[in-house]
Amino acid sequence: MIENYSLGKEREGLLKAKCGEKGYRKLAKLNSPIVTDFIAKYLNHCNPDSAFVRSNAEEDAEYIRKRAVETGEEKELALEGHTVHFDGYYDQARDKENTKFLIDSHKALNSQFNTVDKEEGLREIHDYMKDVMEGSEAYICFFCLGPPNSRFSIPGLQITDSPYVVHSEDILYRDGYELFKIEKFESLDEFFKFVHSEGTLEGNVSKNIDKRRIYTDLEEKIVYSVNTQYGGNTIGLKKLALRLAIKEASDEGWLAEHMFIVGVRGPNNRTTYFTGAFPSACGKTSTAMIKDASLVGDDIAYLRGVNGELRAANPEVGIFGIIRDVNQEEDPLIWKAITSPKEAIFSNVLVNDGVPYWLGMEEELPEEGINYSGAWFRGKKNSKGREISPSHPNARYTLRISDLGNKDPKLDSPEGFKVEGIIYGGRDSDTWVPVEEAFDWKHGVITKGAALESETTKATLGKSGERKLNPMSNLDFLSIPIGKYISNYLRFGDKLDETPPIFSVNYFLLDENGEYLSEMHDKQIWLKWMELRVHKDVEAIKTPTGYVPRYEDLRKLFKKVLGRDYSKKDYVKQFTLRVPEHLSKIARVKRFYEEEVRDPPESLFEELERQELRLKTAREKYGDYISPDEFK
Repeated sequence: MIENYSLGKEREGLLKAKCGEKGYRKLAKLNSPIVTDFIAKYLNHCNPDSAFVRSNAEEDAEYIRKRAVETGEEKELALEGHTVHFDGYYDQARDKENTKFLIDSHKALNSQFNTVDKEEGLREIHDYMKDVMEGSEAYICFFCLGPPNSRFSIPGLQITDSPYVVHSEDILYRDGYELFKIEKFESLDEFFKFVHSEGTLEGNVSKNIDKRRIYTDLEEKIVYSVNTQYGGNTIGLKKLALRLAIKEASDEGWLAEHMFIVGVRGPNNRTTYFTGAFPSACGKTSTAMIKDASLVGDDIAYLRGVNGELRAANPEVGIFGIIRDVNQEEDPLIWKAITSPKEAIFSNVLVNDGVPYWLGMEEELPEEGINYSGAWFRGKKNSKGREISPSHPNARYTLRISDLGNKDPKLDSPEGFKVEGIIYGGRDSDTWVPVEEAFDWKHGVITKGAALESETTKATLGKSGERKLNPMSNLDFLSIPIGKYISNYLRFGDKLDETPPIFSVNYFLLDENGEYLSEMHDKQIWLKWMELRVHKDVEAIKTPTGYVPRYEDLRKLFKKVLGRDYSKKDYVKQFTLRVPEHLSKIARVKRFYEEEVRDPPESLFEELERQELRLKTAREKYGDYISPDEFK
């Protein structure tokens, strides 16, 4: 299938020929036959004309930046340090259909997983990769997921022929060359590996999209990606690595989560760290970037029990964020970062006279320019007669967290951050109240995390109001069965001396007229209340579904934080318990786990049934819609 390289002169000659003397010396300093054998194997198979070995030297980083521009994969913009990258018109998102796990035929995963027989898949991907880099330069790069020299560190090796991919990873991840020099690897499964080729280019974008493949080998901890440029398919250490990390976490007893980490300010300049999981378009980024808070990470978190307490670290140091709707009023910190002269990559936006434009930026867009479709003008249509938007809805920006004004000063702490609260949030028009605290770890994991739903929006999916269950907002990236994933969560809590409280939030609750019951900036209040609850600075009202705020506490917070009055009428509307909607939700969640999930934990159904009984008991006493005052 693919020739293996053992130690010896043959491997040494290949590496010297491809990497040059300077590159070969960088590899030799690793003193790791396991690593150099793997590199030699794929340099031989993919057959680039040459290969650049990226160490942690600044001159190496500068070489990558220059190559991204020289090859045309990025173009310089008007502001210093800014570049733009365009993916192909049909290569603008994660390719779920062709993202598969390589699984031995005698092993099985749930039907939820997209799989291919391992032998068959390896044969296919290696056929596509044979001589695929001929005529190009390859880049061999070493990264570290998590702070270096810590229990959170995972080494990662990337081989790619795309300087855009490497440049992105230089911004998003910590250097790992020194880590690879220190580690004495005895087997390939001790580090993550990513082999990518953009394939044949036409107009500087991947041509053979029909042969786009993203295959993951969980046992060997390798991700193969070919015939694609889009970051979600190619930036190996992001969501591709999350799948590897979830499997590794399951095996080792920790959690790899699709979560932000943010420090919320409390009284006397106290900082309390929360993690939070939100499906797309549910307020995750706006919560992570909340005013008067410090950002550790916006997307992924590694959670470990350390001396009986829950601690978290961000495996990344950058943001690969959706730029749509980023504007000066609602996102001042991001706006300042991406409109200042510093290193940043824009992708699939509209460019006119060296200036990037995007949807929802609250500025008038030009009538023409260059975008992901090539030369663009207002009214331009695609082959199906549909008008092409000036900037793609999934257009992105890539920048370092350290370039944001709200960066946490201890971002690289090898000890991570003590997690004192966990938040789950979804788009929910009629059930969850704006903020609520679970009774305990099990209740929170099941009724808030495992039961996390989000309604689709007309803008994103063409059909509004459809609810999709997305456990912990991690469904798309799971590499273990859902039942096992939920069980891992429950067992993880049992190992902690003290579990942090679990909260739910909902920014999208509607009244009977279809109007939102809370305003955009109200999320600051819900976060401040959660911070106070963590430290038992305020009491709460116990309801059948959890603890909700007292009116008096929220009224004080609204006045202090937002400078506005908060009426008792608004409070009652927002925090009324909607019994019929809760019972419908429980029925949906139970049906999902009964019909879609193999071997769900029995305690999941027991916890849902206890909540169902509490709701029915309350309904008998108070009716279908119950004011929070009834539970005082």
